[in-house]
Amino acid sequence: MSEPAATSETAAPPPDASVIIGGTPGTFARGVLTERHPALIRQVRDAFPYPPERLHALDALLAEIAGGSIAPLPAGAHDAEQWARWGRAYVGRSWFEVPFLWAESYFYRRLLDAVGYFAPGPWQGIDPFGPFKRAELAGDAVAGELAALDELTQLPAEEGDMAVLHGALWGNRADLGFRISSGEVADGTGRLLVDDGARLWRHLDADPDGTVHILADNAGRELVADLILIDHLLHTHRAGRVLLHLKPYPYFVSDATTADVVDCVRRIARAPGRAGRIGARLWQAMNQDRLSLRSPSFARAPLPYADLPDDLRADLATATLTIAKGDLNYRRLVGDRHWPATASFAALTADFPGGPLVALRTLKSDVVTGLDPTALAALDGSGEKWRTSGSYAVIQMRPGPGRA
Repeated sequence: MSEPAATSETAAPPPDASVIIGGTPGTFARGVLTERHPALIRQVRDAFPYPPERLHALDALLAEIAGGSIAPLPAGAHDAEQWARWGRAYVGRSWFEVPFLWAESYFYRRLLDAVGYFAPGPWQGIDPFGPFKRAELAGDAVAGELAALDELTQLPAEEGDMAVLHGALWGNRADLGFRISSGEVADGTGRLLVDDGARLWRHLDADPDGTVHILADNAGRELVADLILIDHLLHTHRAGRVLLHLKPYPYFVSDATTADVVDCVRRIARAPGRAGRIGARLWQAMNQDRLSLRSPSFARAPLPYADLPDDLRADLATATLTIAKGDLNYRRLVGDRHWPATASFAALTADFPGGPLVALRTLKSDVVTGLDPTALAALDGSGEKWRTSGSYAVIQMRPGPGRA
């Protein structure tokens, strides 16, 4: 029998922790910079019949990240002035000596520049990750998961709640960017290190038909699972309205955009049985603004949520509950730092606006908080790369302001 999952409240946060950078050999961050990013450039290069100038730009980016200094965006490029402000302290330095969160974010912006995503011309607006997303959405795994929805009607209500919640949680294991360097994660349920799922449902039952904000993560299989959760929230009146926050442009390989939502809703609606009915309800919910999409500029900023702009802070303050999906959102919530794993998730996210905050995340980077010390000791002694394998997860809930 497995031990119970820890709660998310274990210790006060330390006064500070060092920012994660990618320079230390053998670390996860270093592996992303030296293995995942070069592999991604090669995959994008092979996925499209790019003309010579685009191939040259991709090859130049590959050479730069292999050992050159960080170059600025070209003068006049889309949002170049904003990135110049964000990168004032980093441009001209090595990719391996700047904050990892900034380096990852800037890499994807540079990749979009290399393929001409923002430049006037025939390649403007073409998602360089589109072929990977479409292949996943058309795959047998998605078809099987949609067919399995027919079985949920046979479950008791509480089990059905947990099934759709865990579907959205573990859907993150299908992240395309993660698979580039790690390979497909083995099947199975994985291990839930912190489980505040029951608290989430109790809160929604106590305050039905409220406004739920969801900070999306990946497209494809994960977004399908997220949309099924959204339909469940609306259909059971746990939410009267859901606001889904997306990326304003392709980012981190598979991060969800508005186009990805439309593709996923269409895919769900085409399926037979219960899935098709869910797809029709989602389409109607969007028509009626009960499911509303957001794509704030801040969603692609290389900044923590502590730096939320006033307009987005005010929008999120309307939430009865906010659900933050995935690894990148987690890093931005607590800060991409070397926090002790027992540091309090609630304390580190105390400034986040709105009602209770829930992190729904599989672990695929070094940052984690809110773990029980005994469980942490066992994990550290296991010899596993448990922080980055994608085989462990957390459902962590921070109460709303003034609530225990």
